[in-house]
Amino acid sequence: MNERRAFGFGIAAVLLWSTVATAFKITLEQFTPIQMLTIASIVSACALSIICGAQKKLPLLLSTFSANPLYYITLGLINPLAYYLILFKAYDLLPAAQAQAINYSWAITLTLMAAIFLGQSIRKQDWVACGFSYFGVLVIATQDNLLGLHFQSPLGVVLALISTLLWATYWILNTKNKADPMISLLLGFLIAIPIAIGICFYENAQWSHITIKGWLAVSYAGLFEMGITYVLWLTALRLTSNTSRISNLIFASPFISLILLATIIGEKIHPSTLIGLVFIVIGLVIQQIKFGQRRTLNSCRKVK
Repeated sequence: MNERRAFGFGIAAVLLWSTVATAFKITLEQFTPIQMLTIASIVSACALSIICGAQKKLPLLLSTFSANPLYYITLGLINPLAYYLILFKAYDLLPAAQAQAINYSWAITLTLMAAIFLGQSIRKQDWVACGFSYFGVLVIATQDNLLGLHFQSPLGVVLALISTLLWATYWILNTKNKADPMISLLLGFLIAIPIAIGICFYENAQWSHITIKGWLAVSYAGLFEMGITYVLWLTALRLTSNTSRISNLIFASPFISLILLATIIGEKIHPSTLIGLVFIVIGLVIQQIKFGQRRTLNSCRKVK
């Protein structure tokens, strides 16, 4: 029974995360990246507070933070503040299909960074996986002009790649975190929100032009990219006795996302994006073979 429930929670999480690239693009039609980060973070914090309250975990907030304040401030500055601000800017500069596909190479970045900062060995197949995945990124970024190395938006590509570095850094730092994951996630939002609001004031962000559609889109992104879907994914991992079976569900997400982008907002999916994404996924599959400690890290990660 637990395995069926775990699979159900995992499928729900993957399906919801598959919609967020579309939500991002709709939201960015009316919001700047910092405005989007601010409102989505507030929505996420509210949702997580309600969930933690229902689970009677809210009293843990103060004690968890006071035990290691600098650590949690660092986590909050990385995620959600820096990670999502840079990711949203990448989505603003690139077609959503390209941005989400490049961001999906985070797991390869994590492998390389884990070797540097955690002392984990890099196997031969990890190097092969890196080759496939980063070749896929190059195919996506150059859109069939691989030999000419022509990039539609060099800054957008760089930002999408930086987002993978930030996310990998966040999860490496989380290997030392023994606190409740829901409380840690909520603390990150509570730390980031005042800074994000301050940046909005500094930039004199304008809000009067935003329509109901925009507010609904940013609320959806906050709930299902940065909030509730984490709970579904963590619940699936907690219930299952076969983590790899659940974590492998993430491979379907980017392809579902491409279909939604094409059908809902009419974004043209360039053939090179699909080809590059296939190379990235091949690399991730190769990486998963006989995966040990790093599989545990990767299985905690959400998808885009």
